[in-house]
Amino acid sequence: MAVSYMDFTSPSVQFTYDTRNNNFFRKDANNYINALSVNQLNTLGNASILDIFLSTGNVVEPHIHQNASELVYCVSGAAVVSLINPFTKKLLNFPIQPGQVANVPQGWWHYEIATVDNTHLIAIFDAPIPEFIPASDMLRLTPANVFAHTYCLNEAKVKDTLAPITNTVVIGPPANCKPNQVQGATTAPMQKAYHHRPYPDTPYPSNTIGNGWEYAPYNHY
Repeated sequence: MAVSYMDFTSPSVQFTYDTRNNNFFRKDANNYINALSVNQLNTLGNASILDIFLSTGNVVEPHIHQNASELVYCVSGAAVVSLINPFTKKLLNFPIQPGQVANVPQGWWHYEIATVDNTHLIAIFDAPIPEFIPASDMLRLTPANVFAHTYCLNEAKVKDTLAPITNTVVIGPPANCKPNQVQGATTAPMQKAYHHRPYPDTPYPSNTIGNGWEYAPYNHY
C-alpha cells in the first residue's frame, strides 16, 4: 500500500486552524459541535477532535466510531460519558468534571449527557477522520416490521414510536421536541443510571449514516 507523506516545504502546509470555522452540527446557540480533521489541518496526522458544547440534559446521541477510539476530556461544566462494554454486556456510566477524562474503545456504543449548563467537552480520536454511525439513523432507516419481527414486538407501536425520528439527531432531544414528547419512562431510568456517582453536588440530567464527518448533517438553527 502506498504511503503518502506531507511535504513540509509546500506553500499549502497548515499548522494552525480555528475550529469555530468548521461547524459539524448546531442545534442552537448553547448546543453545537465544531470539528477538526486532516481536512482542515493537513499536518494533523492520525488524530482529530470534536469541540462539543452542551447545556443541561442535552445528549450527544448514542453512536459508534467504527474506525477510532475516543478520549473525552471535560474542559468545563460536567457530563456523564456512558458506554456499553460488549464483552461484559454492562452499561457503564462515568461522570467527568474539568480536567477529567473518559475513554471509549474503538467501535463501542456510547453517548454523552451534560449535567450542567455551559459544558464544554473535547473528544479526541486516533483517526484522521473518525467514522460516525448514530442510533437515529439505524432507528429511522430500519423498517419497523424488521424490528417487530426480530424482537417479537407490536409493529404498529414500533412504527408509531419511531415515526418522529425523521433526521439524524446528533444532539438530542431535537430542537422541535415538546415536553410531552419525552415520555415519562425517560426520567426514572436516567436517575437510576447515575445514582452511584462520586460528585453528589452535580445535578442529574433533565428530562444519515455518515462515512466520516463529511456527510451533510441536519443542522437545526
